[in-house]
Amino acid sequence: MVTVESVEAHSAAAAAGIAAGDILVSINGHGVRDVLDYRFYMTDTSVRLILTRDGKEYAVKINKGEHDDVGMEFATPLMDKKHTCANKCVFCFIDQMPKGLRKTLYFKDDDDRLSFLHGNYVTLTNLHDEDIDRLLTMHISPVNVSVHTTNPELRVKMMKNKRAGEVLKYLPRLAEGGIALCTQIVLCKNLNDGKELDRTMHDLEKLYPALRSCAIVPVGLTKFREKLYPLEMFNPQEAAKVIAQVDAFGAECKKKHGTRLFYCADELYLKAGLPLPEDDYYEEYSQIQNGVGMITSLETEFRTELKYLDEYTDGFKPPRRVSIVTGVAAYDEIKSVADRLCERVDGLEVTVYKIINHFFGESVTVAGLLTGKDVAEQLAGRDLGDELLFPRVMLRADGDLFLDDTTPAWLSAQLGVPAKPSGGDAPELIHAILGTHPQGE
Repeated sequence: MVTVESVEAHSAAAAAGIAAGDILVSINGHGVRDVLDYRFYMTDTSVRLILTRDGKEYAVKINKGEHDDVGMEFATPLMDKKHTCANKCVFCFIDQMPKGLRKTLYFKDDDDRLSFLHGNYVTLTNLHDEDIDRLLTMHISPVNVSVHTTNPELRVKMMKNKRAGEVLKYLPRLAEGGIALCTQIVLCKNLNDGKELDRTMHDLEKLYPALRSCAIVPVGLTKFREKLYPLEMFNPQEAAKVIAQVDAFGAECKKKHGTRLFYCADELYLKAGLPLPEDDYYEEYSQIQNGVGMITSLETEFRTELKYLDEYTDGFKPPRRVSIVTGVAAYDEIKSVADRLCERVDGLEVTVYKIINHFFGESVTVAGLLTGKDVAEQLAGRDLGDELLFPRVMLRADGDLFLDDTTPAWLSAQLGVPAKPSGGDAPELIHAILGTHPQGE
């Protein structure tokens, strides 16, 4: 049962007499626990809803299109509380965060519904046989799984959850049920690397074609690791060895299945000092949200968009001086993009600043974990031109706060120049640098 928070005016629900505060009990005889039940059963074109109001039950019938929204809103997108993580992973990034940040940053979710809705990764330790049955019945696909290792004992050790090993049995069940699996491995030196990584990749390959991809991502370590499991970063030689290992296995998969399946995150290539693979290596960029192929994707897009630069310069007003901030990882690519734009566009001057992550520690190099204060401190007193651009991933989803609770307005005031977010793809970045807008906007 879920409570109706509000009803959209002139909607089918409003026409049926449903009101805020009513409790939705069932849809066509099926109980409603959360958003998965609601979305699945509401696909019927004729729905009989049982609701209660002031303790009294009533029924309504609504005829609709298969995917039509009837106009009911609920308190949360999940219609339920988020499922919290029951693990205590030795590599957990949240455990490495300092005290004093906003409470939402410390929340650890491990929710299969968020995997379906937003692409979050789950460990499966919150699921039981009946939950797997529901996923199979509803054919919830894909499911994104943080595997880390297929060695049951090692998985228990790494995740500090006695169920971590036994729930691996759910992977073949999901695969046999036709559920697509996107997976990730957070790679920890001297734990799940080397022979253990070989074992995990071989075990996961057996799940093909249900297995769609697997990202191998090096563990992220901050300077706040007091009293935590002793972990070390991969050095350049070790990172290169991991790449060679994954690349060789991926090449075998390519021959057998027509797809690599296994990919290393960009961070490993940068750590190893090796060039990133070309565009075709990443196939459909299925793991780009895991930092796999992000730099190559941006470069490929940029090369393409340069052919249509005239469309971007419509409305460009020279002279224009822009500053851009980014993390260590993406600095070389962003600077290359900016330099080539300046060569092609008269009256454009762009300076790219590499921001060192003092807040979490210099080993953290991605732009999404930079803070407003680090930017402000490192750019203080500099002539930043007409505008300062920063990656939108530095802001929370609502788009108003950096990780340290500072705001773009605060940053603008500190530096004396407008600070504006920019998207991560090439078209958005080009428009932001030029100060123009896509046609139609």
